[in-house]
Amino acid sequence: MLDVRGEYGHRVTGIGGDAVIVHRVLTGSAESWTVLGDDGLPAEPAEAYLAYLAALERSPNTLRAYAHSLAMWLEFLGGQRTGWREAGVEQVARFVAWLRAPAANVIVLDAGEPARAPATVNRHLAAVFGFYDFHARTGTGTAADLVAWRRTGRGSYKPFLHHVTAGKPIPVRPVKLTVPQRIPDTLTDAQVIALLEACGHLRDRFLLALLAETGMRIGQALGLRHADVVSREKVIRIVARADNANGARAKTRGMHQVPVSAALIRLYSEYMHVEYGPLDSDYVFVNLFAEPLGAPLRYQAVQALVSKLRQRTGIEFSCHALRHSHATDLIRRGVPIEVVSKRLTHASVTTTSAAYVHLQADDIRAELVRAGVWTDPGTGAQQ
Repeated sequence: MLDVRGEYGHRVTGIGGDAVIVHRVLTGSAESWTVLGDDGLPAEPAEAYLAYLAALERSPNTLRAYAHSLAMWLEFLGGQRTGWREAGVEQVARFVAWLRAPAANVIVLDAGEPARAPATVNRHLAAVFGFYDFHARTGTGTAADLVAWRRTGRGSYKPFLHHVTAGKPIPVRPVKLTVPQRIPDTLTDAQVIALLEACGHLRDRFLLALLAETGMRIGQALGLRHADVVSREKVIRIVARADNANGARAKTRGMHQVPVSAALIRLYSEYMHVEYGPLDSDYVFVNLFAEPLGAPLRYQAVQALVSKLRQRTGIEFSCHALRHSHATDLIRRGVPIEVVSKRLTHASVTTTSAAYVHLQADDIRAELVRAGVWTDPGTGAQQ
């Protein structure tokens, strides 16, 4: 049975045109998102693309993000009095300016702080170009310059895996903003220890210790079942599941085995014995001190814990900062990037390299000493 929940609706405001609303959709236990027009009916072009993404088992969070992006695009086009089929690169450029305007979704001439960062704008553009690519593939006539293609070159240079793409058209984005390289936020060992000591419950301490030691995503941790913790082998399995009752997503496919320390396994055992007790639940992290008791812990509860620990310690951090810290520590210790990538369950080493190879002056100096180029990190004297 289809259930369109109006209470989750979000009206996109713009510079004119018909109102566009993003709605949550429940089909049984499956969650999805759709875009409604001013008449309360699904906007068919967007609905078709979102249904396609849902069929590919994209996460509800991805569907919601794409629905919001498409809603903003359609709202913008309404203000421009341009149909979605007639839109071209010129409209996309105006859309970028609209997104970057200091006043949200309103084009102004005064200079100021952009409303959205380049990375955020690029995520919206990814949804827009994916939308047009989908309709081009299904035979719908759309603006040709929004489905740009290039073919591999005929020069002497052949990129890696050239044989896979040789002669085949490759989709590229006609418009994309340059995103400044950002160094991930990290924590020192002393800060991590302070956060662990500030935890008032073993459950919370085990959660933070797990994130800090493994670099696990919070969604992967919240989706853990007891069967995933293999104490004898000192391994925790990350399993992608679409049916987690708390909506946790692993953001990976298949199953990954993450080796952990004996100390972390002991902390898990203590948590089970002291706080978890005889509670009947498959989930590792559950509500123990608030209703509904035994229900799997949700993202909101973790956010509340993070806020509480920030107040107690004065340390500004996020769960993802623990992941960044672990990855950065491994890289600084000389662990090969391929191993770091596998530990973080990245699909590609390229993703790991782009996110975490951010050596500072002290890191470069240490590497030069380690390689034998320098003998004294203080003077830089050569061998």
